[in-house]
Amino acid sequence: MPVPNDNSRPPAAWCYSGNQIRRWRTLANVSREALAAAANYAPETISSMERGVRMPSPRLLDIADELCGAQGMLSAAKEYVRRERYSARAVDFIEREREATSLWTYEVALVPGLLQTRAYAKALIDNRIPPLDEETVEERVTARMERQTILTARKPPVGLSFVLYEAVLRSQLVDEEQLQRLLEASRLRNVVLQVLPFEKAFANALEGPMVLLEGPDHDRCAFMEGGLASEFSADPGVVSRVTERLSMIRTRALDPDETARLIERMVGRRE
Repeated sequence: MPVPNDNSRPPAAWCYSGNQIRRWRTLANVSREALAAAANYAPETISSMERGVRMPSPRLLDIADELCGAQGMLSAAKEYVRRERYSARAVDFIEREREATSLWTYEVALVPGLLQTRAYAKALIDNRIPPLDEETVEERVTARMERQTILTARKPPVGLSFVLYEAVLRSQLVDEEQLQRLLEASRLRNVVLQVLPFEKAFANALEGPMVLLEGPDHDRCAFMEGGLASEFSADPGVVSRVTERLSMIRTRALDPDETARLIERMVGRRE
């Protein structure tokens, strides 16, 4: 059965906390404008938080708690909204990633989150339309960095295979620090890093990123992401198609040693 996926559904913690802010504010006869002024937010931002569209920030929860006399009831929500630091479309995937015993990842445009530097991650997250507030940006950057513990902290180690289309490395966002980070990760015993050269690409390799995850019970799930929609599925047919495409991509990609030499040459040209 495919895993249910609704990219428009905000996390429950956002919705409940926002609803409680609105209720306490109404009960205390505090206007949205007054709360916005106290928290240094625009009234429209407060509205989006109350509707659960945007994560209620820890700062807003504390200020609303004090202003509305909630006696800690609103501040207590910080623990729960912090657990929802990922966008709604990524929550199911992140949960499976935490339990995975192996991951195959292919990226056509961006460095995978598990291999990003903090600066690269912040540049991506801070450049969203509509824009995110600064606290949400920092929360998501920190969450992305914490995900990277899967590279070295798990025992037994997680088997990780990454293939990057050459365009990923040619992006202006990829600086020397990011290239060095890729080289460091490629030297880990449980990591295989390959690059798919421009001349070896084929139609399916240009359609978008793909991830294949295997869990402790050898169950497999596939994740495919586009600009406005994503699909996370355990359907055997979908998993089979993604496995076939990833296998073909890996076959056409440079081997790990060739990949390392390519990245080293790129570092050398930027020095």
